[in-house]
Amino acid sequence: MKSDPPRKVLVIGGGPAGLMAAEVLSAAGVAVELFDAMPSVGRKFLLAGKGGLNLTHSEPIERFEGRFGVRQAVLSPLLQVFGPAALRAWASALGISTFVGSSGRVFPTDMKAAPLLRAWLHRLRHPASGVGVQFHMRHRWTGALTQREGIGITLGFATAAGQLEATGDAVVLALGGASWARLGSDGAWVPHLEARGVAVAPLLPSNCGFDRTGGWSPYFRDRFAGHAFKSVAIEVASESGIAFRRMGEFVATASGVEGSLVYAASNLLRDNIRQNGQATFMLDLLPGLSAERVAAEVKHPRGSRSLSSHLKSRLGLDGIKMAVLHECLTKAQLHDPIALSAAIKALPMTLVAPRPIDEAISSAGGVCFEALDTALMLPALPGVFCAGEMLDWEAPTGGYLLTACLATGRQAGQGALDWLQTD
Repeated sequence: MKSDPPRKVLVIGGGPAGLMAAEVLSAAGVAVELFDAMPSVGRKFLLAGKGGLNLTHSEPIERFEGRFGVRQAVLSPLLQVFGPAALRAWASALGISTFVGSSGRVFPTDMKAAPLLRAWLHRLRHPASGVGVQFHMRHRWTGALTQREGIGITLGFATAAGQLEATGDAVVLALGGASWARLGSDGAWVPHLEARGVAVAPLLPSNCGFDRTGGWSPYFRDRFAGHAFKSVAIEVASESGIAFRRMGEFVATASGVEGSLVYAASNLLRDNIRQNGQATFMLDLLPGLSAERVAAEVKHPRGSRSLSSHLKSRLGLDGIKMAVLHECLTKAQLHDPIALSAAIKALPMTLVAPRPIDEAISSAGGVCFEALDTALMLPALPGVFCAGEMLDWEAPTGGYLLTACLATGRQAGQGALDWLQTD
């Protein structure tokens, strides 16, 4: 063991990753003290579940793991241990039944986050076996970290009572990314770790909205901001071909676009903007119809009917779909059947900037996996483990984010436990 007195681990961060690490350790009989800068734990978790808590996804595990892109190789072993099936079993053990929605997403039966969090916290505080977790709210880590042989790791915290210190045999950092700062994920930890030689990739917005080149006209903005483009498809090209194409829906904002379909392509769009200063996706307003069918309907004689009436009658185009054609095409293009048909099936939407990271659902970047061992420990800071969104990975919405946060939290907790048990 690292020390004779009862083993203790300090966990910083009361989100899903930190709570899962605390659960693994406390269940093994390790004393856990969990610190968070907020007045209560799980604040982002609760807000994310406000419209229905998406726990995970029911698709085959191979496809599930593929959602993590370039980080699939490092996350797959963790998801094999704690993936969608294990997450549902874990929720069931908390008394939370789940169901698979029509989209394949998995939700609690009552759709709510609060009952799950309450049950989880009760078990952490009053476990059937092991040691209850002690929670310390309104404790913000100052970055102070001192490692002393035979004593342990001492952390410094800013509190309402002044500067305080806590010492443990190991530390799990689960400090989140940099989205939704008001809920605790503000990225303030980055300079503290960089100063100690830990490689950290820049924190970037993920699952985010974008500003469109030139914004929208006052008419379109005032009339259609907040309205959804439904039953459409978007396509993002790369040098090697089509990098992304999917059907779904997204929303026009006052300055651009956001919503599920845009979020799904946000990493490609964001990276294209970083490399080229802008990114373009092609909007198919009628993905259920072939280009030939659209061209034939557009060319069909319309007699005395207006263009809008003609397109509504022949193709069902109206509302925001008709408005965006008027917004993006010249008068000449609108009255050119070839140009209009092409635009209906592939309307270019050029974006110039992602929305600020604090508006994003999640963030990319963070502690590089190359700076961690397989137990998620920082070799530069022996006994210090990292988990959750503060690691350098990203995934689309759909339960992938939460599942990976829990899986990395479990891995970091197990890693800290194993480290305590080594000579």
